[in-house]
Amino acid sequence: MAMKASVSNVSNLSGPEKAAIVLLSLGEDHTRIWEALDDEEIKEVSQAMAGLGTVSASVVEELLVEFVSGMSSTGAIMGSYEQTQRLLNSFMPPEKVDALMEEIRGPAGRTMWDKLGNVNEAVLANYLKNEYPQTVAVVLSKVKSDHAARVLASLPEDFALECVTRMLRMEPVQREILDKIEQTLRTEFMSNLARTSKRDSHEMMAEIFNNFDRQTEARFIAALEERNREAAERIRALMFVFEDLSKLDPGGVQTLLRATGKEQLALALKGASDKLREMFFSNMSERAAKIMREDMESMGPVRLKDVDQAQVAMVQVAKDLAAKGEIMLAGSGSDDELIY
Repeated sequence: MAMKASVSNVSNLSGPEKAAIVLLSLGEDHTRIWEALDDEEIKEVSQAMAGLGTVSASVVEELLVEFVSGMSSTGAIMGSYEQTQRLLNSFMPPEKVDALMEEIRGPAGRTMWDKLGNVNEAVLANYLKNEYPQTVAVVLSKVKSDHAARVLASLPEDFALECVTRMLRMEPVQREILDKIEQTLRTEFMSNLARTSKRDSHEMMAEIFNNFDRQTEARFIAALEERNREAAERIRALMFVFEDLSKLDPGGVQTLLRATGKEQLALALKGASDKLREMFFSNMSERAAKIMREDMESMGPVRLKDVDQAQVAMVQVAKDLAAKGEIMLAGSGSDDELIY
């Protein structure tokens, strides 16, 4: 993990980082403060502490003044999910606290509508097609327009047109109705989605195998074939390896080239097949291809480990670009195009 070079501005610090600096300043004689923290708090502050880097004297001084002021007025200066939840529970009904904390903790977004924006359009459409068109109209009016478009395109055509008609005629939605729809989505859809969206174990293992070097990958696949041939074949089919980049279209190749460092590309292509090398060269300018060939020749012999690392890094860049919708990746196990 990259360390911060220097912390010189208090306003840029998070709560855990401030707490980490204060605890570092107090030293090892104040271990009883750590004993008062729960496991999650200790983990959060420790992670912040490990990544601080150098903290200027002026920042330490300003924070200690802030700390003493906070102690004199409130008796505490560090917040966490757990402390927030305990405080809210003292004056709010438990179900409201749970709903609020779910929104705060939610990894996919700040509100229910943000979270829906991160749900695959086919999954969301499959749920919405069984709802009333008016309900679907309300939901689609609350999510971003590009996501709403993809959901509509995934719905049965007649039903989608009915939803469009309702959206065109839609009046402002009463708060109570909106709350009811939100609650239904949270309890019926999001909770079910959380239970069913666990990744297939073979898919997860294929991702891990993708990050092995060639020798380790071959060793594990061979050992797994002896124990469970079907599992080994399924993992191999799900793996996306460097040579699968040959299935990119020209636009995808050029996007990938722009996102890849020249040194990394040269190393990766040193271990590529002639076909894949030519595909990359043909998508460069004549001059750029000539320079790349010269760079590769001037490298001389390179370690297989370095080539593997460069190829794995390029595959990861390609997957990141695919996740953003900037390129299309074809799965190695079939001819169908898939977005990873």
